[in-house]
Amino acid sequence: MENILLGLLFTSWLLIIYHHLLYPTLLLKLAGSTRFNRANKISKYVTQIQLPSISILVPAYNEAKFIAAKIHNLAALDYPAHKLEVVVVCDGCTDDSYIIASRAARDSQVAMLDITVINQPKNSGKIAILNRYIPQLKGEIIALSDTSALISIDALQISARYFLQPEVSVVAGCYLLEQSASAGEEQYWQWQTKIKQAEALLGSPIGVHGALYFFTAKDFTALPQDTINDDFILPMTIIAKGKKAIYSTQIIALELECADLALERNRRVRIGAGNLQQLLRCAFLLQPKYRFTAFNFASGKALRALMPALLLLQILLCLALSTSYLTLLILALLQLAAVFFAWLLTDNSHVPKIVKMLCYVLNGYRCALLGSFLYCSQQFNKNWH
Repeated sequence: MENILLGLLFTSWLLIIYHHLLYPTLLLKLAGSTRFNRANKISKYVTQIQLPSISILVPAYNEAKFIAAKIHNLAALDYPAHKLEVVVVCDGCTDDSYIIASRAARDSQVAMLDITVINQPKNSGKIAILNRYIPQLKGEIIALSDTSALISIDALQISARYFLQPEVSVVAGCYLLEQSASAGEEQYWQWQTKIKQAEALLGSPIGVHGALYFFTAKDFTALPQDTINDDFILPMTIIAKGKKAIYSTQIIALELECADLALERNRRVRIGAGNLQQLLRCAFLLQPKYRFTAFNFASGKALRALMPALLLLQILLCLALSTSYLTLLILALLQLAAVFFAWLLTDNSHVPKIVKMLCYVLNGYRCALLGSFLYCSQQFNKNWH
């Protein structure tokens, strides 16, 4: 029995080390090699006739603080007005989002924008909004964007040029924070950008940033109503059809909202539940026919979904074996102390940035473990609020 427990412990350690250290190192090395390190082709010179029509859908729930700025931002984007449609859906908002959005849509600087602001009295959730309104949009290309994220002025022009390649059906943008909730969060997203760039060079980005992404309207299929992470399930379903996805750091979504600790915790619990759901629903991507996409999914998102359980398992195994190995007891106690320290750490603490990033990751796994438990026990609340 002891040998079995030791085997499980060493397997857990191997997977943890592989996911956090070996895989990123291998991924970045492969992406930087001569074979893969080539820029994605983009048409530099195109006429307005060649540009595809684009529809931007902005689901909103209680976004009174940002919705006017969002509409003005969309009106300022560099794209032919006759090829751009914007639909803002206020989904059961209990604040003044709809009133503010309607007023902003009538501003003189928005006069050239084909914009529709819809008020849904009852909150139905983001997935219901996507399933209902995407089929009604006129554009060949659909863009989904968060209300609190401003889009770089040339984002539509750049994405449209990628879509001139018939094999491209998904284009993802880069996610930047105007003000991060913590130094650890800022470091984490910088690292995630590097990983997504490398994934895209090898096969495709594994999931996209929900603040802004584009896909071909003809490739959209309705999502299950209980979908948590649409920014993973939707693009990966399209990629599974043999289509190509692009990740461009020239396309920028700037997040204006700075989450407080409670909001950040809820978001990360949601991500944890979503990670487990997407592993179960997109397990088909692990098939060898998807090549590097399968490799990236297995090594990245799949292990990420299992990581909270693996971390907990190896602590429990250390405690179970501690009667025979004192070192394992010490290791388990040190890990528990690290989790407790990460929970207590504030952004004002005078510790190195690398420590703050590690604490951010540890807190993320702690929240993800709760999210996974809630999802497995069918207690997860998938509504906006």
